[in-house]
Amino acid sequence: MPPLTATRPPAASAPPRRKNVPARRRPKPLPGDQRTILSPHQLGSRWGRRIYWLVLVSTVLLFTAVFVFPLYWMVTGAMKSGEEFARIPPTYVPSSFSLDGYRQAWRLMNLDRFLLNTLWYAAGAWAFTLVFDVAAAYALSKLRPVFGNAVLLGMLATLMIPPTVILLPAYLTVKDVPIVRLDLLNTPWAIWLPAVANGFNIFLLKRFFDAIPSALLEAAQVDGASPLRTLWSIVLPVSRPILGVVSIFTVVNVWRDFAWPLLVLQAPEKMTISVGIASLRANMPQTTMTAALVIASIPTIVVFFLFQRHIMAGLTAGGLKG
Repeated sequence: MPPLTATRPPAASAPPRRKNVPARRRPKPLPGDQRTILSPHQLGSRWGRRIYWLVLVSTVLLFTAVFVFPLYWMVTGAMKSGEEFARIPPTYVPSSFSLDGYRQAWRLMNLDRFLLNTLWYAAGAWAFTLVFDVAAAYALSKLRPVFGNAVLLGMLATLMIPPTVILLPAYLTVKDVPIVRLDLLNTPWAIWLPAVANGFNIFLLKRFFDAIPSALLEAAQVDGASPLRTLWSIVLPVSRPILGVVSIFTVVNVWRDFAWPLLVLQAPEKMTISVGIASLRANMPQTTMTAALVIASIPTIVVFFLFQRHIMAGLTAGGLKG
């Protein structure tokens, strides 16, 4: 017989080792995902879409009505008769549309002369602003003069001063210009020179010029271009958006200004459109006055609708470098 030997029972097989399974991570939100009051699922439902568009359209129509209603009231008010214009409660739609108020305003209030005066003042202010404000912004941005930061800080500090505070000092300066001793009252220079001294326009231009790559200017310097040639051939062609914005702001400010032209342009043949209408308000019917206001506001409204894209493009241009 074979010798007996002690045998060990078979060892229990060890349980298989579990692999390290990474914990489930929370899915990262997409770049466009944002936390909102309503979830995307709720907005994607049928009632969610209806409520969303209802709220959006209602809000847009409400704000549009708030801003457009004064203009509508002014345009339709000039088409009413004198009795209907003064009626209480007022009528929102004229009983009969008539253009007699506009004809009387154009014939009796000499609006053509006032419009030409205002156009002349706005054109001169625009030309001088582009020349001097562009040069000042270019010098502060690229030429880096001594004490340039202090000069820029002083210009920005003027934006904190209310315009009515400087009316009297500006009037005394225009009446008797220091050093040269000139009286600029009742001359276009009384409108043009203050329009040029605009720190806001210089700040907008400087911010845009800062975003222009320095490599372009350095390449022009290597080719032998002077600073003036660099400004004319390199900086100005790429600065059309901001030049358009500054031009629109300058023209609109001169066109709608009232207090300053009232002080410095007192001769009847030199008045702007706003001052001329105000000077004749005592002898004109209300419908005729309202028609004159409509005619005076048409140029600025047309400018806004034609160049609104340029305004937004110029304000956002230069905000990001690259």
